[in-house]
Amino acid sequence: MTASLPGDPPGGRRAVVVWSVGVAVYFVAVIFRTSLGVAGLDAADRFHVGASALSTFSILQLLVYAGMQIPVGLMVDRLGTKKVLTIGVLLFTAGQLGFAFSPSYGMALASRALLGCGDAMTFISVLRLGTRWFPARRGPMVAQFAGLVGMAGNLVSTLVIARLLHGVGWTAAFAGSALAGVVVLVLMLLFLKDHPEGHEPEPFPHQGAAYVRRQIVASWREPGTRLGLWVHFTTQFPAMVFLLLWGLPFLVEAQGLSRATAGELLTLVVLSNMTVGLVYGQIVARHHAARLPLALGTVLSTAVVWGATLAYPADHAPMWLLIVLCAVLGACGPASMIGFDFARPANPPERQGTASGITNMGGFVASMTTLFAIGVLLDATGDDYGVAFSAVFVLQALGLSQILRLRRQAARRERERLVASRVETVHVPA
Repeated sequence: MTASLPGDPPGGRRAVVVWSVGVAVYFVAVIFRTSLGVAGLDAADRFHVGASALSTFSILQLLVYAGMQIPVGLMVDRLGTKKVLTIGVLLFTAGQLGFAFSPSYGMALASRALLGCGDAMTFISVLRLGTRWFPARRGPMVAQFAGLVGMAGNLVSTLVIARLLHGVGWTAAFAGSALAGVVVLVLMLLFLKDHPEGHEPEPFPHQGAAYVRRQIVASWREPGTRLGLWVHFTTQFPAMVFLLLWGLPFLVEAQGLSRATAGELLTLVVLSNMTVGLVYGQIVARHHAARLPLALGTVLSTAVVWGATLAYPADHAPMWLLIVLCAVLGACGPASMIGFDFARPANPPERQGTASGITNMGGFVASMTTLFAIGVLLDATGDDYGVAFSAVFVLQALGLSQILRLRRQAARRERERLVASRVETVHVPA
């Protein structure tokens, strides 16, 4: 278990209230991010596009998201959480509204890019808010709970937006959901504060290109940051790709399920994610050494179940296997949060935003790459989902090789920092 450190924030009821407002912003951002996942087939009909063009929606959104991670991390370290979240809410709400009223494929693409830009500013800000308001020992649980609330946003997409889409139509469903952005903006302006009294961050030195380079280079040199990135890369993307775009088409077109049944399986992924997130958070908070076994176990389990599903010797996999697949995919999100538990102790408070941004790039780069590969392979093979989804194994193999390469170096460096912090604590005058 991580011990309390000198200068730790106190936590308490006020911390929960402030942090809950930040998490509400992330919750809405995830609703907007994943709303296309339940509208993929409708988008293909509305804009008259094929699989590759359809995947471009999510690829562009994730490209913007991933590309913004380091700049956003630097912004959070420099400007604070409230300012960055305000910009993010304005951007992702405008993107959702634009998507609702887009008359063409090009304008819809631009709207998703705007949404991705705003979405990119939320999660790192919420992580930073947690480190500013809660003691370090609460870090794993705070991060996992943030991820859990994000998955609840995904649940809203699969249960609410999907029904609105087929009830009131495209424009009303997306425009109506955009009102949630206005609500969280008001809450944030009224109640959000960057840090508790008496825990103001150190004043920043002169800002400039040299400072930016130092922040990025210093974060990247820490093996814990790099290991965090590769853990996030390897664990997050199978579920992200499934929920964000290709899960519904796979279940309906390749497995012959109705949209209603496919929607229920997507909901199972979300519910599994929320359940596993609570379990993983408790385990990591109490047993720090469990981080890597949990991450590797999730990767291997995902690979085995995906392989069994794609290689099943019949036209359609049985329902029990699809249920197991969706339950296992639910562990991917919580496992990806473990990446931040490697990056967090590897960096001092003034680099937390930058380090989190680097780590958060991993899963979204992997998701973007896989979304594109699946779209291209579907078009090239005449919608052979077995071949297309085999791209998952390539990315997993790459990520696993990097995790195994970095794990000992990161563990050694983390032990050195822990010993140094204990020595420093002992020598602090009473």
